[in-house]
Amino acid sequence: MKFCPNCTAELETAEHDGEQRILCSQRCGFVHWDNPTPVVAVVVETDEGIVLAHNKNWPPKAYSIITGFLERGETPEQCALRETEEELGLVGKTAEFIGFELFNGKGYSGEEFNQLIIGFYVRASGTIVLDEKELDAAKIISRDKLKGWGTATGQIVQRWLDNISVE
Repeated sequence: MKFCPNCTAELETAEHDGEQRILCSQRCGFVHWDNPTPVVAVVVETDEGIVLAHNKNWPPKAYSIITGFLERGETPEQCALRETEEELGLVGKTAEFIGFELFNGKGYSGEEFNQLIIGFYVRASGTIVLDEKELDAAKIISRDKLKGWGTATGQIVQRWLDNISVE
């Protein structure tokens, strides 16, 4: 973002409330807060096991749990169920909260992310039918073979695994 969405003046980086922020150079009052974007991450389990999917833009062997942006007017639980159905063609009845993680880092394509990842577990049924706009492959892994990994979604997976092993 180079220009103020309110008055079209150039933006600048300056201190505001003790933090470096992007502000309007003409001081119209615009502040780009750069708040994290809410993203829901879903551990989807079927009778066969945990579903992991491959995004078309990722390296060949990179698989993860399902993720999607929270939409206006939607609860995180609704988003988890919607993403499960949209991305995988599977239907879940409830979404159980796992926890949350902040993701402030780079994606596979080098883009910067500032996201609040909200994790859920969904027990789903049906036949996997991938959303081919985003995904090109899926695989199923048994609970005992599943392990967390270093990103925020992997930390959600690990938190879920830690909680089910306690139950």
